[in-house]
Amino acid sequence: MPKYIFVTGGVVSALGKGIASASIGYLLKSRGLSVTLQKCDPYLNVDPGTMSPFQHGEVFVTEDGAETDLDLGHYERFIDEELSQDNNITTGQIYETIIRKERRGDFLGGTVQVIPHVTNEIKERFEKLEAGNGVDVIIAEIGGTVGDIESLPFLEAIRQMRLDHGPENVLFVHLTLVPYIKTAGELKTKPTQHSVRALRDIGIQPDILICRTERELSDEIKRKIALFCNVGTDAVIDARDVASIYEVPLRFHQDGLDDIVLTKLGIEDGKPDLSVLEEMVERVKSPAREVDIAICGKYVDLRDAYKSIIEAFIHAGAENDASVNLRWVDVEEIEESGDAEKHLGGCHGILVPGGFGERGIEGKIRAAGYARTEGVPYFGICLGMHVAVIEFARSVCGLEGAHSTEFAPKSAAPVIDLLPEQREIVDMGGTMRLGAYECKLIEGTRAHEAYGVASARERHRHRYEYNNDYRKALESKGLVSSGLYLDKDLVEIVELPNHPWFVAGQFHPEFLSRPGRAHPLFREFVRAALEHAEGGA
Repeated sequence: MPKYIFVTGGVVSALGKGIASASIGYLLKSRGLSVTLQKCDPYLNVDPGTMSPFQHGEVFVTEDGAETDLDLGHYERFIDEELSQDNNITTGQIYETIIRKERRGDFLGGTVQVIPHVTNEIKERFEKLEAGNGVDVIIAEIGGTVGDIESLPFLEAIRQMRLDHGPENVLFVHLTLVPYIKTAGELKTKPTQHSVRALRDIGIQPDILICRTERELSDEIKRKIALFCNVGTDAVIDARDVASIYEVPLRFHQDGLDDIVLTKLGIEDGKPDLSVLEEMVERVKSPAREVDIAICGKYVDLRDAYKSIIEAFIHAGAENDASVNLRWVDVEEIEESGDAEKHLGGCHGILVPGGFGERGIEGKIRAAGYARTEGVPYFGICLGMHVAVIEFARSVCGLEGAHSTEFAPKSAAPVIDLLPEQREIVDMGGTMRLGAYECKLIEGTRAHEAYGVASARERHRHRYEYNNDYRKALESKGLVSSGLYLDKDLVEIVELPNHPWFVAGQFHPEFLSRPGRAHPLFREFVRAALEHAEGGA
C-alpha cells in the first residue's frame, strides 16, 4: 500500500501549495522513492481548457492530451515524471461522473448525496492513481483554501482517507501564512492558528505546518505555533521567500522536512542526492552573462499565463550560464502604434507564444516580421508559428490577404487553416488536437541540429495548422519545413536558413523542459540570442 500526503492551504490563496507539493515530491524521489502527484481543483469546470488565462493562468497539457492545472507543470518539472489525466481531479469531473451513474441507475433509486457519493467518487480517484502507478508515495494537493465551500467535499474525502487507510499511511501537510506587520515590526501567528482551527473543526489535524513568511521564524515563534496548533516544534517549517522556486526543496531539506515526512510515515530510506538542483540554483544565482528576450503576447499582465515558458527560459539560461531577462511586450501596443522597433528595439531575441482569439494578432505578425527583417533570433510557439507563416506569405511570397481562417474565415490566402478533423466538432472542451505526437526532424536543419536526433515527441494544443495547399509556394521562397508529422503529412516546424536563428513550432516545447535538462529549442534559442547580444550574429 502506498503512503498518502495531502497538502492543504489556508489564510489566502497563491501561497505556493503547488511548489510545496512538488518540492516534497522532489525530496522523496531524491531519496529513492517512487512518487506521483495529484491536483484537486474545486471548480465546476470539467477542466481548465475553456477558461481564459486571466481566470486560470496557463493550461498545462499532459502526454495523454489532458488539459490540466498549471501546477501539474510544476509537478512534472520537479519529479521529472510524465503525468496523465488521472493526476488532475476537478469538481466538474466528479459531478459529471456521478450524474452519469445516476442516469444509468447505478444507485438503485437511492438519494444521491455529497456524503457518501461525492466523497466516495473523490476517494476512488485517489485509489485509481494508486492502482495505476504502483508508487511508494502519492502527494495530493487540495486546491483553494480551508473555509471555501467548494473545497469541503475534498477535505471530507481526505479526512475519510485517514480512517480508511490508517494514520500510519496518511499524512496531512498544511501550508499557511505568517505575515509580517511592518508597522508593528512583528510576525503574526494568529492567521495560522485560525486556519488550523478551521481544519480541525472538520476533523483534520495537520501533522506538518509549512509557514510562508517574509522573515525568519524564530524558535520562539515556532514554539508558539506548535503549541496552539498541536504539532511538534520540529514540524513547523520555515518557508521564507526565495529568489528561485528551485531553492525551495533545498530550503525544505535544510529545515528537515523530508526527514520528518519519512519518520511520520514510517519509511526508512537513504540520503538524498540534490546535486543537480544545487548546481542549477548556483548557475541561476551567479550567471556569467545576460540576455534580453521579448515575449510578445496579450496576457502579459498575468505572468502565470506563460508559466512553463518562464521556467523553460530559466532552465535554458542555466545551461547557457546566462540570466535571461524577459521583456514583456503587449502585442496590442505594437498593433496600435505600428512601430515594432519602438517596442522590440534592443532585444536580443523575440518569442511569440501561443494564444487564441483575434485580439492583438496583427501585433504578433509585426513582431515576427521585425525579427525576420532585422535578423533578431525568433522563436514561435503554436500561434507564434502561425503568425510567422502569415507574415512570410504576405511579405515574401506576395500573397495579399494571407491569414488564418481562425481570424479571417474568408481569407483569399488561408495559409493557416482548420484541421480537417475539426470541421464537424461542435463542443469546445477537450476537442482540440491534444497531447504528444511524433515529429520527424529533417536533416541539415536547425531543428535537427538542436535536438540531435531523428525525431521527437512534442505536446500539442491547437485546432489550426499550416495549410499544405500553400506549402510549395512558401518553400519555393525559402521557408523550410524542418519538422513533420508523417502520419498526416502535417508541418510541425518551419525555419529560415538564411537567418541567425528563426524557428517556429506548432507544438508547445515549454511543457517538456526540465531543471538540468532544458528543452533543446529553448536552449538553442537562448544561445542564438546570446550570440546576437555579443555581436556574433
